[in-house]
Amino acid sequence: MEESTLQLISGIGAKLGQLARPNKDVLVKSLRQVVSALSQIEQPSVVEVAAKAQVLRKLEAATKPLRNSIVKHGLPNHTDKDVRLLGAICFSEFFRILAPQPPFADKHLRDILKLIISIFSELADTTSAFFSRRVKILETVARCKCCVIMLDIGCDDLILEMFKTFFSVVRDHHQQSLINDVLSIMTHILNEEVSHQLMDVILGNLIQESKDATSAASQLAASVIQSCAEKLQPFVCGFLTSCSLDRDSVGSELKEFYHEIVLKIFQCAPEMLNAIIPSLTQELMTDQVDVRIKAVNLIGKLLLRPEYRVAQRYHALYVEFLKRFADKSSEVRVTALQCAKACCLANPSGIESLELLPAIKDRLLDFDDKVRMQAVIVACDIARSNLKYTSHEFVSEFTERLRDKKISVRKKTLQKVMEVYRDYCNKCAEGHITICDRFEQIPCKVLMLCYDKDCKEFRSQNIELVIVEDLFPILLPVEERTRHWIHLFSLFSPSHVKALSAILSQKKRLQTEMRNYLVLRRKEKEINSEDMQKKLRSSFVKMSASFPDPSKAEECFDKLSQMKDNKIFSSLGQLLDEVTLKSAMAIRDKLLKVIGNKHPHYEFLQLLCSKCLFNIFDSEHVSCILNLISSGGLESYHLEAFSIELLLVIISNFPSLMRGSELELCLLFEEKYLIHDKIIQVLVKAGPHISVKFSDFYPVLKKICLEGTRSQSKYAVSAIASLIDVSEPYVFSELCEELVNSLHRGRNTATVLQSLGCIAQYSVSTFENHDKEITQYVYKKILQAKSLDDPSVIEDSSGCTTCKLKIYGLKMLVKSFLPHRGSQISRPINSLLGTLLKMLQKEDVLDDIISCAGDRDYIRLAAAKSVLQLSRRWDLHISPDIFCPTILMGKDDSSSVRLSFLDKTYKLLKERVIPIRYACAFTLATADGFKDRQHSFKYMVEFIKEYNREAQKRRTSMVQGGSIVDYPAYLVVFLIHLLAHDEGFPPEGCQDEAIYAQFCSPLLFFLHTSISSNNVDDDMDIVNVAAFYLYYIFRAIKRAKDAVDVQRTPKGISSLPRPEKILLPSSLYKITPMKNEEANWKSFTHTFVERVVHIFKSQISLPVGTVRKRGRKCHEDDSFILVSHKHEDFSTRGADQVHKKSTRQGVNLGCRGRCAVSPDALGSVGSHNKDSNEQEYGASNSSESALEKGRSFSSHSFTQKPSQMESKVSTHKVERCSTSDGNVAADKNHTAGASNNCKESGTRNEVLIGQRIKVWSTFDSCFYSGTVDDFNPENNTHKITCDSGEVEILCLDSESWETISNCSLMEREVQPSDKQNTLHLRQCVKDTVDKLRSDDRQECKTKLNMEDCKVPCREKKMKERSKNSSSVSKVMNIDEDAVARTRSRKV
Repeated sequence: MEESTLQLISGIGAKLGQLARPNKDVLVKSLRQVVSALSQIEQPSVVEVAAKAQVLRKLEAATKPLRNSIVKHGLPNHTDKDVRLLGAICFSEFFRILAPQPPFADKHLRDILKLIISIFSELADTTSAFFSRRVKILETVARCKCCVIMLDIGCDDLILEMFKTFFSVVRDHHQQSLINDVLSIMTHILNEEVSHQLMDVILGNLIQESKDATSAASQLAASVIQSCAEKLQPFVCGFLTSCSLDRDSVGSELKEFYHEIVLKIFQCAPEMLNAIIPSLTQELMTDQVDVRIKAVNLIGKLLLRPEYRVAQRYHALYVEFLKRFADKSSEVRVTALQCAKACCLANPSGIESLELLPAIKDRLLDFDDKVRMQAVIVACDIARSNLKYTSHEFVSEFTERLRDKKISVRKKTLQKVMEVYRDYCNKCAEGHITICDRFEQIPCKVLMLCYDKDCKEFRSQNIELVIVEDLFPILLPVEERTRHWIHLFSLFSPSHVKALSAILSQKKRLQTEMRNYLVLRRKEKEINSEDMQKKLRSSFVKMSASFPDPSKAEECFDKLSQMKDNKIFSSLGQLLDEVTLKSAMAIRDKLLKVIGNKHPHYEFLQLLCSKCLFNIFDSEHVSCILNLISSGGLESYHLEAFSIELLLVIISNFPSLMRGSELELCLLFEEKYLIHDKIIQVLVKAGPHISVKFSDFYPVLKKICLEGTRSQSKYAVSAIASLIDVSEPYVFSELCEELVNSLHRGRNTATVLQSLGCIAQYSVSTFENHDKEITQYVYKKILQAKSLDDPSVIEDSSGCTTCKLKIYGLKMLVKSFLPHRGSQISRPINSLLGTLLKMLQKEDVLDDIISCAGDRDYIRLAAAKSVLQLSRRWDLHISPDIFCPTILMGKDDSSSVRLSFLDKTYKLLKERVIPIRYACAFTLATADGFKDRQHSFKYMVEFIKEYNREAQKRRTSMVQGGSIVDYPAYLVVFLIHLLAHDEGFPPEGCQDEAIYAQFCSPLLFFLHTSISSNNVDDDMDIVNVAAFYLYYIFRAIKRAKDAVDVQRTPKGISSLPRPEKILLPSSLYKITPMKNEEANWKSFTHTFVERVVHIFKSQISLPVGTVRKRGRKCHEDDSFILVSHKHEDFSTRGADQVHKKSTRQGVNLGCRGRCAVSPDALGSVGSHNKDSNEQEYGASNSSESALEKGRSFSSHSFTQKPSQMESKVSTHKVERCSTSDGNVAADKNHTAGASNNCKESGTRNEVLIGQRIKVWSTFDSCFYSGTVDDFNPENNTHKITCDSGEVEILCLDSESWETISNCSLMEREVQPSDKQNTLHLRQCVKDTVDKLRSDDRQECKTKLNMEDCKVPCREKKMKERSKNSSSVSKVMNIDEDAVARTRSRKV
């Protein structure tokens, strides 16, 4: 070292020592010289100890004056920052050059070190000019380890302050050398001595990152722990153990962050926690929910470090962690799911992830909706993170939550699965994965939400928006979208196709109605009338139906229509005409930009534009599909058929989208594509909307008509009709001639017959030119042929070739009488109807029509279906002789024939194209003995429900033309006729109730179904109206007497007044003179009729889901009260009005099983001629005057506002009783006499009151005992309280029972009931529908209560029986009679 430097330092020290109080400038100037000089002095580097000691002594002597002067003038406590900084530098330099000896005495070191620490506190300011000097001080202190001196002189407080200072000033942007110096200082101290205070500071800063502080302090703490793990472990483990075992006894505030500390330490020094981690098992099982949540969170985060293999090293802890997925607290389960998500995302292929997936799947079915929602979120996020390896099963399970019972879960599921599908589409477009079924099932399940009618959020209006906005990524190319559509369409079931078609047809309706509205708006300027306003209102209502909130949309339409800016409506018109989405989007954006987002109708116009756009499919989709088919660009051959089906669905709704793709469509009409009938259907739909040359398609279509399959030829003729021009009328004539020639040659007869039938429907004049030739050929060469051969017809289980050709010929004849577009036919249909009548018979040879035994049923089935088809237009010509055998196909012996006929009938009824009378087939098919009766019962219920609702809408909306014939109740008019002509009608004089019950079962089934609220979704209005009309229909059938004036036929029925006319078919009923009516009635006692109904109810076994399965006897279903309590006796009423055919003229139909009823019924009946437009009878209201006083019936019980009707129709009672000879009393004396007989019978029955009896149960094949509590003489029933506590209302005359107790009875005066049987229609129907509706509720309650009543102790049963509770069976008071609600016993 240079001597001059030492001399300079020594001189400066001497000068400062001579000054008493040097000022700042002198100190700064002197210290700067000292700093510069000290920086030039290096610590001795000599090896010899003696030499080094000599050098140090020399340095110490040279610096001593300066050191003494600095201490003398109190530099460590100086207030000036410059002096303090220069002083700190000098002190650090003294430590450096004089190490390892301290440069100052212990009494001065504290102040010096405190000064240095204060300089450290300014390290955070990296922009300061003195930052480098401060860093230099830090570096020097760290290198010299001078801070360890603080431990020697007992400056623990300064050490703690320094640690806090370091953690507070460290920053993320500090250079690593600075961090290393700080870490070095702290490590040196900790390696010497560790205290709890220092541990708290370190742990506190370790978790600072979780408290929104900078991460540098946390990282520094982690580095300190990692460097001093061995020294810190006893302190840390002791602290953590105390927190785990007895947290309340821990004084440190860090105990609240116990789990965070464990996690942080595990991340930096996991070996420190070997003794702590296993103790977390107890925390997972503690009763405190918050502790369990924190423990689950902690373990979940520990699992994120797969390199530490927590699941394997701490297996017991991991097993307990998995159990938290089934924790009793939903919050814990949600936390476990979140941890599982983090683990699976961090290490998708890890063992832990594979083990966590089953737990996540189980939570998808959790009973708590919040847990299920979280499980859906977790499952979807896991799937998105690893689409390629996500299993089909996993995707199916989380998409199944779209059907969750909670709407909130379904909404969240819909949102998340759409995110999954969009990511999947992007990955497919990028080539990372290929299109696969497991993700294409997502849109399929989304479409099924359209069937959820209980939730308005998932109606087709909303699902349309989901498909438009959320299904595909915005930037996904059209070709990629098309490929996805084709693939997912290949997964479609008929329900999916129906849902998609519903959405497209909904959009189509809106577009069509919007076009109509724009036309009306232009006309409104010219014609501003009230009628025009009504049309506009109607248009708004129709368009609003396509929006999620129709009422709000209608209001917006109304406000929008008041706008004077025609540019808006002009733009909407352009949107409707633009078939390319890109161009349409440009028009929409321009419109929205013009009106601005501050416009009050901006949001509605935005939604309206979306509805008007072709944004699900546009012309580019159509072109892309055609190109993929023609170029073979699809992944597999089987997708070709599905792509054509998808194209057909699109074009069926939007045929204009085919414009511009005519050339691609023409390329498909090559021989290899003709196996797909759907291609021809596409041409049929698109034909009128595209510009093509007819000559380009006609040769191929003509060949198909001659040589193709029957289905192909059908569509080929339709395609020709759609493409044919007005200037080319000769096309069908030429084609028909070629077809007739081919028919004579016997080539492809089946196909030719189909083509001829279709031509007859499109061109009546063309067919009529060849009618005679074709018809004669069919009759002579086909129907009368013994054997036919056609290679194109394949024999199968549905018949031989000859049989099939006969059926094809018949179909051709039928089609020739059913032209399209309402064309008129001049040819008579009688010949065809006569042929059908012959074919409906069961004989082998019917005149000239020959059928073999094996094919006889199929011929009859074809004839019956032909009648159904002809009834579309020729129902007035279908006589009862044809109608009856047609309907009887509903109970044909052949199951396949029966089901085929019922299916066809239901389809046509559902399409509303045939009269309702053909629904009689459903009632006949519900008879006992048919295994498939559930099938027919379902059809009958659907028919009643749909037709009732439609009729109700017409009635409430006052639509012109509505009448009683629109209601399903009118079906009894035809059903009674069918039963009256049935060969199985009970013989005259038959008194067997079982025979009548079996025979009348179709009628009783229909009555039961018609007035059962269960079958109409508890819509009591429908039930009331059905009962109301049934009542008057039966009276009209009984009292048909007057002809109906066609001009007075009611056009509609409002509220529920008595109908002025009951229309009866003139072909089925005739006028019965009043004077002969009484002679036509064969009387039965009222009790006999009740027994018939009772036996029927005890024998019926409705299909699953329509009747209760439990119960000792047939349930007391009040739906039959309407049958048995009304003296009209629905089960057998009305057969006397049936017109008998010549073969049965010798039989007096009026004597066949008529029930005795009061002849004083309302209504009169007349007949229509068969040639009139309505072949029905009607009951005139003029017969009201013929009624005796006090015999009229109230009809106001069916209205929701009785007060309105009570002023119109009075309510009276009709006295009635049964007599032994069956005659009905007409005067009061006769009535009184008959009442005495009833009293005598009632007295004998009342003797049983109080006795114990046992009744045989045919259902359970055992006796059940009980006590007779009461007797109702009006319906001959006893009230019996069973030992189980249940109450039964039984007619003991029809039960097997015996007395089991002869205990003496209390003497009592037996008073005959003076209660009159009233035909109060309001109360009767109210009882009926209330009982039907309450039975379901009571059975559910009874079932639950019966489970509770299963106790081994008999005393408990006796207690239950003695209670007045209705836990087993409820009793409600109706008209002072205790009527027991249906009971349910578990079998």
